[in-house]
Amino acid sequence: MEEKAKKIIDDIENAPKSIGNEIVRDSKVVTDEIIKDTRIVAGGIATGTKAVAGEIAKDTKMVVEGIEKAPQVIVETLKRPAHFSLKIFLKKLGPGLITGASDDDPSGVATYSYVGARFGYQQLWLSLYLLPLMTAVQEICARIGLVTDEGLAGTVKKHYGKKLVIFVSTLLLFANIVNIGANLGAMTSSTRLLIPNVNFTLILIAYTVIVLLLVLFVRYHTYSKILKFLVISLGAYIATGIITRPDWSMVLKSALIPQIQFNKDFLMAMVAVMGTTITPYLFFWQTSEEVEEHIEKHLDVKRSKKVELAELADMREDVFAGMGLANLVFFFIIVTTASVLFTNGITNIETAQDAAMALRPLAGDHAYLLFATGIIATGFLSIPVLAGSVAYAVSETFDWNEGLYHKFKEAKGFYGIIILATIVGLIINYIGISPFKALIYAAVVNGIIAPILLFTIMVISNDKKIMGDFVNSRTSNFFGWLATILMGAAAATLILSMVF
Repeated sequence: MEEKAKKIIDDIENAPKSIGNEIVRDSKVVTDEIIKDTRIVAGGIATGTKAVAGEIAKDTKMVVEGIEKAPQVIVETLKRPAHFSLKIFLKKLGPGLITGASDDDPSGVATYSYVGARFGYQQLWLSLYLLPLMTAVQEICARIGLVTDEGLAGTVKKHYGKKLVIFVSTLLLFANIVNIGANLGAMTSSTRLLIPNVNFTLILIAYTVIVLLLVLFVRYHTYSKILKFLVISLGAYIATGIITRPDWSMVLKSALIPQIQFNKDFLMAMVAVMGTTITPYLFFWQTSEEVEEHIEKHLDVKRSKKVELAELADMREDVFAGMGLANLVFFFIIVTTASVLFTNGITNIETAQDAAMALRPLAGDHAYLLFATGIIATGFLSIPVLAGSVAYAVSETFDWNEGLYHKFKEAKGFYGIIILATIVGLIINYIGISPFKALIYAAVVNGIIAPILLFTIMVISNDKKIMGDFVNSRTSNFFGWLATILMGAAAATLILSMVF
């Protein structure tokens, strides 16, 4: 009994201590949970606040940018007429139009003439299917020029090093000199078709001197107008195609439905057409001329290097018009030679003047005269572009003053390259290499350069650090990368055909 009583007393004495320990233990658990929950809540609040702050900052930036751009957009929108104005549209045309027109130089005419005479309408579809690729590439080049305020060589050198630019510029110099020589020779030979007794050397030197005088002593503002006027000469090829009265149902079918023969001659001709249509010198010229135009527009004020939205819109209209014209002429040259020469069994055409001579007995004097005159005029248009594009590339590589808006004494190196390329091109006509073979060599060089440049151009145009908000759209990327892949495949095909 006493033991039970003692145990009860001990339990009573120990109860407060046990209860106290339980209370302390439970209080500690509760406190830990409160601290943990407080940390979670605090963390959530901090994260939420940060996210909200970030969204507010992002939205504020968008609003500010929108406010900054709004006046410009509103003003430019108000400036634009509610209906299409041909006068305003023609004023916008410049580098894009000249670049596109220069693509149809005598060398290009020779290539398209060969394809039309050799394969008829079978490669006519390329004029339609290459248009979006060519347009995308030239629009990207023009945008790079406007956004960076630098030529292509300068931009590549700044971001990817001097060695790549030196390699490309050296190859470009060789290819362009060969093309200049071939074009001068074609212009002179075409003149002799029209005036048979004229001396070849006299005309060749005269044409070379005229080109150099225009480039060296006529200010860019006036010179660009002369080049734009020469674009009219491309109408000769369109008119010739209409005069020959082709089978338009066959023309339409051939333009829409691709035809491919898997033999060496056909595939090589396709490669030649692609290389003539999407060619490296156009990349350099387009980019640098956009800078020239930007400078020309701001000569009377402190020039801003920031691209304006209206300039981008006008540039695109200009590029679309130029590339559309280039491929329209490409289309009609093949139509002419296919409907007249191929149909009559004349399939061996090596030069543009060969095509002109072959047209005369079959299509009449009008077609012959238009074709021959077009060769001369497009030569005057293209030679300054060929010489100028390599001058931009070399000058930007070595940090020389460059640009047609400079006087000769301000950019001696730039103009020196133009003089050198043109004079060496003249000399090529006397070293015994046939123009056709020379153009094949130039095509090989251009085939090597083109995919390298296109890849670099696509990387640059997708780099936000370089292009800011003006990186490529999905459409530009699709057609730009497709052009890069196709030109790479064309280059590989060209090289393999020469090895095996």
